Amino acid sequence: MSQLKKLAGQTAIYGISSILGKTINFLLLPIYTAYLAKEELGSFTAIYAFIAFLNIIFTYGMETTYFRYATGKSLDPQKVFAQIQSLLITTSISLGAIIYFSAPALASWLGYEGQEYLFRWMAWIVAIDAVLALPYAKLRKENKALPFALTKLGNILLNVGFNIFFIVFCFHVWNGELLSSLQPFVNTIYNSDWGIEYILLSNLLANALMIPVLFKLSGKFVFGMDKEILQPMWHYAVPLLFMGLAGVTNEVFSRGLFEYVLPENFYEGLTQREAGGVFGANFRLAIFMNLIIQAFKYAAEPFFFNQSTDKNSPALFARVMHAFVIFCSLLMVAVSVNLNILGGFFLRGEGYGEALYIVPVLLLGYLFLGIYFNLSIWFKLTDQTKYSFYITSLGAVVTVVVIFALVPVLGYMGAALSTLLSYLIMAVVCYFFGQKYFPIPYQKGKDLFYLLLAFGLSYLGFFLEIDQAVLQFITRNSLVIVFVLVVLWLEKEELRKFSNPLKKRKP
Repeated sequence: MSQLKKLAGQTAIYGISSILGKTINFLLLPIYTAYLAKEELGSFTAIYAFIAFLNIIFTYGMETTYFRYATGKSLDPQKVFAQIQSLLITTSISLGAIIYFSAPALASWLGYEGQEYLFRWMAWIVAIDAVLALPYAKLRKENKALPFALTKLGNILLNVGFNIFFIVFCFHVWNGELLSSLQPFVNTIYNSDWGIEYILLSNLLANALMIPVLFKLSGKFVFGMDKEILQPMWHYAVPLLFMGLAGVTNEVFSRGLFEYVLPENFYEGLTQREAGGVFGANFRLAIFMNLIIQAFKYAAEPFFFNQSTDKNSPALFARVMHAFVIFCSLLMVAVSVNLNILGGFFLRGEGYGEALYIVPVLLLGYLFLGIYFNLSIWFKLTDQTKYSFYITSLGAVVTVVVIFALVPVLGYMGAALSTLLSYLIMAVVCYFFGQKYFPIPYQKGKDLFYLLLAFGLSYLGFFLEIDQAVLQFITRNSLVIVFVLVVLWLEKEELRKFSNPLKKRKP
């Protein structure tokens, strides 16, 4: 139980910073929906889907490889870091150069003629992301949660600050509504026709400023690449690369492909790219689940590897999964029953609220992604990472098939269902293979019950309409209390053990 508390403590530090950082970053959504056209949000949704793909290619599984070889292979952790970091710097510069010089062709192919600079900036963004990935991983491996959290938060604050400066401050100065004395200066740096440009530029500037900070925190290393050391790491990482590509297909393909699959005039008064902006804005509301999963992942990945040699680790991993399902199910209910309020605050532009009904489906989809992450520990600990490729490739196929089959019929909901069905199938398949190679006594009956109960309460609360606003708020949120009471009743024995770990049972 002390190990669970240790994991909870690490997750809390990562979680607070992640929640705070993502919340600050998330506050850009009402700015985007208020200041940018739906078409610009559609471009933002599509281009950042491409960036997500490129991030996987540029890091090609080396973060997880670093954890594996720096903890469980009797190698010098600093030498492992130096070798992998040297490799990442080399490949990032090479791949970034390819994209940089291919920018005109990419812009033409993807419908951004005359905006090749967007793809040049994108090349720099993903290259810097890849170079900084291992210093961040090193902080996690060394349990330096606070420096990790502060640097992540600093990067987000810089990004948000640049966004607000360009999109809000410069706009009002240029328009003569604020500090008109600064107009001559602003006129030299501000382009009123830019939208997605300022989002990318802000990201690039924020990333670049973090390079000296992360390199300082991660310590000096000797640049060099030893084939004998890197070759087995490469064999370990390649399946993770394909796993990552398939996984990012599941995560962002619905957003990147949406505008190209949606039939013309499917939504009256919206172009396909504008509808993609509406979908992307609502998709971002699922961040409430995603940020918890991300915080958990930061703490849990090194935790799982460090506990892998303990004979009681299967039982411990099962308790971690159970606690994860309960907490995330509660979060799903709490967010879903308050979507009318959250949507009104974050989605400022007209027409965005029409897609709010897909958010509970997206929340459940991300919850299954978190479950899959818990389940996937078996193939990382047994060095059978090839199964990651098989399973996530299956998920990618499901994503693509569902998008092409359902988006032309169901629109926004079809894209949301592609996320849910992909992660659900991945979790189920991973569970059955995992029980064969690395049995873990998961409480699958209870976990499934909590998921179904939470999803049912989520949509019940979302569609519950009462004329009086205060009464509606109280009634909807009473469903959160219902879920908590059910959990307390079913988990009373486990809670008693947790609160009194040293108390002996009576015979």
